[in-house]
Amino acid sequence: MDELRAVVRFASDCARELLPDFEAVAPADTRPREAIDAALMFADGAPRSNLQRTAAFASHRAAKGVSEETARLAALACGDAAAAAYLHPIAKASQVGHILRAAACAARVAELRTGTTDGDTVRILVDRAAPPLPEILRRYPAVSPGGSRVSQLMSALDSAIRNRN
Repeated sequence: MDELRAVVRFASDCARELLPDFEAVAPADTRPREAIDAALMFADGAPRSNLQRTAAFASHRAAKGVSEETARLAALACGDAAAAAYLHPIAKASQVGHILRAAACAARVAELRTGTTDGDTVRILVDRAAPPLPEILRRYPAVSPGGSRVSQLMSALDSAIRNRN
C-alpha cells in the first residue's frame, strides 16, 4: 500500500498543478478537483475505496465536456490521479498509464502553454519521480510511443524514469 500511495501522490502532484486550466474554462464543474481530493485522501492514508474509482470516472467525463485542450488534459490528469489508486500488479504495459499518464498530460500542457517541445518539463517531472517510482515502473513492460503527443511524452517519461539510479 505504501508504494501505491507513492504512485498516487506523484500522479496527484502532477495533476493538481493543472486544475487552474480546467477551472478557468469550467469554473462550476468540480469533478476534477473532487478527483484530486479523493486521490490525496488515499495518498494521505485513508483506505482505498470506491470514492477514488467514481471520482476518476467523473473527472474523465468532465474532460469530454470541454473543448480547450489544456482543460481537457487537466481533467484527464485529475481523473488519472484518482485512478492510480487501482494500479494492478499485473505486468502489462497498459498499467504504466496509471503511473505516468497524469505526468504526461502535465508535460503536454506545459508544451501548449509555452509553444515549445524542448523536453525541460519532462526532465523536471523525471526529477520528481522519487523512489519507489523507478522501481515500481521496472516491474512493468516499457510503453512504446503511440500516435498521440501524450503517449509519446508518457513513453519518454517511462524511459527516463526507468533509467534513473
